[in-house]
Amino acid sequence: MHLADGVLSTPVIIATYGASIGALAISAKGIEEEDISKISLMSATFFAASLISIPVPPTSVHPLLCGLIGIILGKRTALAFFPALLLQALLFKHGGITSLGANTIMLFIPAYISYLLYNKLPIKKPLIRAGLVGAVSVIMTVIILIILLALTDQRFAQGDFSVVKIAIVGHLPILIGESIITGFAVQFIEKNKPNWIK
Repeated sequence: MHLADGVLSTPVIIATYGASIGALAISAKGIEEEDISKISLMSATFFAASLISIPVPPTSVHPLLCGLIGIILGKRTALAFFPALLLQALLFKHGGITSLGANTIMLFIPAYISYLLYNKLPIKKPLIRAGLVGAVSVIMTVIILIILLALTDQRFAQGDFSVVKIAIVGHLPILIGESIITGFAVQFIEKNKPNWIK
């Protein structure tokens, strides 16, 4: 899911960097001391989890955790994603510097919408509500990826084995896995650390 350097066009790179700076400003506004430990923990969780490569021929995918991180951090999610993505790009060449803004936005938007969805859905059981949000977060992330690729070059969506079609099919197992992980993780947190979910 990480976009590498050289994939996106210059206008898309500039626009997504601008959007990511805006997201970071929103995330940092009114931050409290108690938020820092949660942001650090979620950033480290994302850093480690997204380095796990799951082969889904003809490509590989990795966990996103947008739903879980979004539910816990709300609007602070950009502060968790940006440093993790930056370190991955610098240390492991996972993603890229020119695509850092795009990768941040691609995760921030679904994560923040996940937070809103979790708090608005009328489903009472955290397991089901969070599981549904986890699945929807993967769909949103793939949609944003497709939009960014389409804005760069229409050829990404052309052909039977286009990048877009491979991304959609490749993330079906992630959708199922994230639904289960997010559901059980949020249920556990709601029971043992409810103040972590506002």
